[in-house]
Amino acid sequence: MLGIGTLAKKVFGTPNDRKVKATRPIVAKINALESVFSPLSDEQLKEKTVEFKTRLAAGESLDALLPEAFANCREAARRALGLRAFDTQLMGGIFLHQGNIAEMKTGEGKTLVATFPAYLNALTEKGVHVVTVNDYLARRDAEWMAKVFNMLGMTCSAIYPHQPESEKRAAYASDVTYATNNELGFDYLRDNMKSELNQMMQRGHNFAIVDEVDSILIDEARTPLIISGPSEDRSDLYLTIDKLIPLFQPEHYEIDEKTRQVTITEEGNEFIEGLLRQQDLLPEGQTLYDPESTSMVHHVNQALRAHTLFQNGQHYIVRDDEIMLIDEHTGRMMSGRRLSEGLHQAIEAKEGVSIQPENITLASVTFQNYFRLYETLSGMTGTATTEAEEFMEIYKLGVVEVPTNRPIQREDGHDRVYRSAKEKFDAVVKAIQKAHEKGQPVLVGTTSIEKSEMLSEILKSAGVAHNVLNARHHEQEAEIVSDAGKFGAVTIATNMAGRGTDIQLGGNVDMKVMQALAADPSADPDALRSKIEADHAGEKQRVLDAGGLYVLATERHESRRIDNQLRGRSGRQGDPGKSLFFLSLDDDLMRIFGSERLDKMLSSLGMKEGEAIVHPWVNKSLEKAQAKVEGRNFDIRKQLLKFDDVMNDQRKVIFKQRREIMEAQDLAEIVADMRHEVIDDLVDAAIPPRSYPEQWDVEGLHAAVVDTLAMDLPIKDWAEEEGVDEEQIRERIEAASDKLMVEKAAAFGPEQMRQIEKQFLLQTIDGKWREHLLTLDHLRSVVGFRGYAQRDPLNEYKNEAFQLFESLLNGLRQEVTQKLSRVRPLSEEERNQMMQQIMQQQQAAQQAVDAAADRSEDQNEARLDGFDEADPATWGNPSRNDPCPCGSGERFKNCHGRH
Repeated sequence: MLGIGTLAKKVFGTPNDRKVKATRPIVAKINALESVFSPLSDEQLKEKTVEFKTRLAAGESLDALLPEAFANCREAARRALGLRAFDTQLMGGIFLHQGNIAEMKTGEGKTLVATFPAYLNALTEKGVHVVTVNDYLARRDAEWMAKVFNMLGMTCSAIYPHQPESEKRAAYASDVTYATNNELGFDYLRDNMKSELNQMMQRGHNFAIVDEVDSILIDEARTPLIISGPSEDRSDLYLTIDKLIPLFQPEHYEIDEKTRQVTITEEGNEFIEGLLRQQDLLPEGQTLYDPESTSMVHHVNQALRAHTLFQNGQHYIVRDDEIMLIDEHTGRMMSGRRLSEGLHQAIEAKEGVSIQPENITLASVTFQNYFRLYETLSGMTGTATTEAEEFMEIYKLGVVEVPTNRPIQREDGHDRVYRSAKEKFDAVVKAIQKAHEKGQPVLVGTTSIEKSEMLSEILKSAGVAHNVLNARHHEQEAEIVSDAGKFGAVTIATNMAGRGTDIQLGGNVDMKVMQALAADPSADPDALRSKIEADHAGEKQRVLDAGGLYVLATERHESRRIDNQLRGRSGRQGDPGKSLFFLSLDDDLMRIFGSERLDKMLSSLGMKEGEAIVHPWVNKSLEKAQAKVEGRNFDIRKQLLKFDDVMNDQRKVIFKQRREIMEAQDLAEIVADMRHEVIDDLVDAAIPPRSYPEQWDVEGLHAAVVDTLAMDLPIKDWAEEEGVDEEQIRERIEAASDKLMVEKAAAFGPEQMRQIEKQFLLQTIDGKWREHLLTLDHLRSVVGFRGYAQRDPLNEYKNEAFQLFESLLNGLRQEVTQKLSRVRPLSEEERNQMMQQIMQQQQAAQQAVDAAADRSEDQNEARLDGFDEADPATWGNPSRNDPCPCGSGERFKNCHGRH
């Protein structure tokens, strides 16, 4: 009796069947238009593209244009490549345009499928990205499919590593851009580290088609992309400044224990300037208020904080040549935590332990969060159904199985399980030899390079000629894969590297056509294909008679998807074929599955050495084990993503702010808002709401205004005026700071002031963001331990990351305000001094060059008396490193000593 679910499927069809059925009327429309587009000239095909863009601009939707655009693209592909797309390929293209993953079996022509939705979406002129798994495929596919796009009047380019900037910018400006996931992600990060809009490469994230979507969005999504750089090693600077701090007197600084801040007084400022000049750390004529001194002031402040606010045994301890921070609430050591902004290094210098330079994360993003930037994301692969839940949950991508053009005839055998690895490999070699003797091509799948090389050695001993394929050379991979279907070929592949190239029986016709077109671009593609197909027909028939491609796997992977990829290599386009998995109880998955029970069962069955158990139940049990492992891996990726989502929200805010700053013509309003917020904070800290004047910290406010706004205002006098409240004091400080900035803008000139504001803002944002990433990295590494205290690490991370981000924004406002308040144009005298210094440096450099030339001439004159070029007896007895006796100035070993 049929179950209710099975009965419903029989009557209504599966959800997948209904999706496929819905595309059939659209495919029929495209086919009906073929007779309209085939008579058009090449020029008229290009004119159609212009017409579609015009209609789109007039308000027609892409969905309405789809049948005509696909028909136009099909005709262009037929003329450019000699390929006429099947109905199933058009279906795949429709699903991609709708933002789905099209699961299409190997050999169904996914590279061509991508051109249809890419062409349609490129009509918006916002750009389309086609993402591939390696650089070779990105370049190959771009070069191959450019013929189609060029025939349609569109541009097509590839992105690759170490590409010249001008070429890369042009590639991103193309209608369709082929690139790897790594390059796209890194370019996104690099763009958000640029300081000018015209330096940015990517022009937005409109529509992406991800080829081998399971590999890119799942397998490679475990590791984030990180641009990092070692911070400059400034150990000497920390040590030098540390020695100056004990020379400070109490009147040189003021400590605010409430806010744990220390401020250098005017007197202290002059004192430290003198000390720094003595150490050659501050050039003559430069003060600590100049923008060039920002870094030095920062180091002095941090060293002073290390000495005055941080005590050994209270805030930290020294252990094993390392500063270990102490949690002020629990009194426990916080292993792995470091203070940011160079404060930790200042404490290390103070305590005389090794100073650790920070390896700074400059920018990072996960593939999940990068690809979720696209307005429409789609993908294609031969195997996605087993990961459908993850695709929907993480990327909101549905998976649709596209029917094959011809029914699958491949014979999939039940797994053969042996007791030991030796027995398994003996059986594998026998099976390969048997197939090889009758000329049947064999593709052998292994799970590691080590195992593929071991099997290769066994086959060499057995005298079986074969190719070994692994992930070292993409170009070589494609060639080996394209030949793997030839009569008598044996190919050992690790994790089925080299995807993107079909294994065709008798050899890959498309590959041969591409190679022939590359050699002679003027050749007629249709005539060329016909000739190559005729040459291959006899070879293909021999392989068909031998049984087609035999896929022989030596182990099951953790993921059913990888097994299905390997199996799907056989039986393309309705070809006959065979797939079989050889396993042993020593295999990793069998051990996870519980091979002890199976071993006992096999023993009780009285199995002899070399015998295998073959039963559908074994297949089912293994699939269940694989499903459990897949579920566990999904949970790990999901947890990682939850942590990254916290940072991603902040990353979006920072990157958006950077872009707004770069786009803004005038930043005076943004800067003024920041300054007013800083003033609000200063006043609120010194004059609490609803407090009496005698409770006001007027001196503290005065010091803060001097430090932050570089203004000596009569705040004490204001506070003593009758009826003055905190609002009036706030307004007076704001008015004075606004007046100061107007004067600065007039002194610098509006254009230069805009540049100064933009650079200070961007530099400060980037510096603060780098420090923030470092702090979050350190927080991530220790937050897991909160679980022992029955607290959710993710919630703890979210709360602390939010507080850190608030502190970043506050610090940003304060630092920008401080820098802009202190910046000033150089006086005529200072400019003359600077020019004089530059001239002196140039003169010194020239004198050094002249002195070197004089030395060289002196050496030339130092020729040994009686030196005869032709008679080594007159050369004396110089050692190898002595000056040559000929007087050239070269060492003997590099001159006449070489003869």
